[in-house]
Amino acid sequence: MSTSGGNKAIFAALAANLGIAVFKFVAFLFSGSSSMLGESIHSLADSGNQVLLLVGGKRAKRAPTPLHPFGYGRERYVYAFIVAIVLFSVGGLFSLYEGIHKIQHPEPLDRVWIPIAVLLGAIVLEGFSFRTAIKESNLVRGNVTWWQFIRRAKAPELPVILLEDFAALIGLLLALIGVSAAAITGNGIFDGIGTAFIGLLLVLVAIVLAVETKSLLLGEGASNADVKTITDAAEAGDSIEKVIHMQTLYLGPDELLVAMKVGVHSSDTAADIASAVNEVEARVRAAVPIVTALYVEPDIFDARHRPTLRARTQPPATGSH
Repeated sequence: MSTSGGNKAIFAALAANLGIAVFKFVAFLFSGSSSMLGESIHSLADSGNQVLLLVGGKRAKRAPTPLHPFGYGRERYVYAFIVAIVLFSVGGLFSLYEGIHKIQHPEPLDRVWIPIAVLLGAIVLEGFSFRTAIKESNLVRGNVTWWQFIRRAKAPELPVILLEDFAALIGLLLALIGVSAAAITGNGIFDGIGTAFIGLLLVLVAIVLAVETKSLLLGEGASNADVKTITDAAEAGDSIEKVIHMQTLYLGPDELLVAMKVGVHSSDTAADIASAVNEVEARVRAAVPIVTALYVEPDIFDARHRPTLRARTQPPATGSH
């Protein structure tokens, strides 16, 4: 995923959510609707989350240090995980609490046309933000489904924005239904029910984000397609016999570490082996540019040991994310 594409979606979502949060809170003050209060906190939490994603992206660009020799690329995953926590606690739990409180102590709504007008306007703005996130995601999604994109994407920004915007649109519809039902029936309990459902929705989205981001934090390997590309590139020339085994690990969304053992010819001299290693490195980096750290260990390859060597080959990482 291009960082610029992710930032464009983040800025669009941030602008929409800041404006929406102000209007929702004003609507709450005039109407007393708990759905509007829950939605205003939701938009405020989303705005904070987008700021966190921008901060994480900036901090991830820091140069490597002796203490962190592979750089800070994973910091984007850390901030994405914090986003999930904020969405769960500030957005989800608060809305659940407010909804349950309003169900237990329902109150009639005042000036109900104000929250309805704000919600309709918010749906338009959130739709614009969601459309931007979809457009930027389509540039890198390829042929995979949306769920596969969210689960497999190594860059967390676009999946986070997609889920947040989707949850925001559903939440707005729930709030609109709750407020409208409360206005029609004169019973404020429907407003509380809408708020509670918004809270459940945010908790569910936060759990999905936390689970998927946790997998990235723990460390994921390259996809089957990338493993095959790396292997084919390494074995493309005559300088080595084959790749004996290989391990990969994402150091960040655009940084892949590769460590491999390759079988060289038994008749190779030290100079031949050094040249073979350099050729393998050059081919792999050309084939998969995100390979930023590459370690190649040469070993004498003996065809008679082929079954044993194959048995030692590690299965390519499919990525639980």
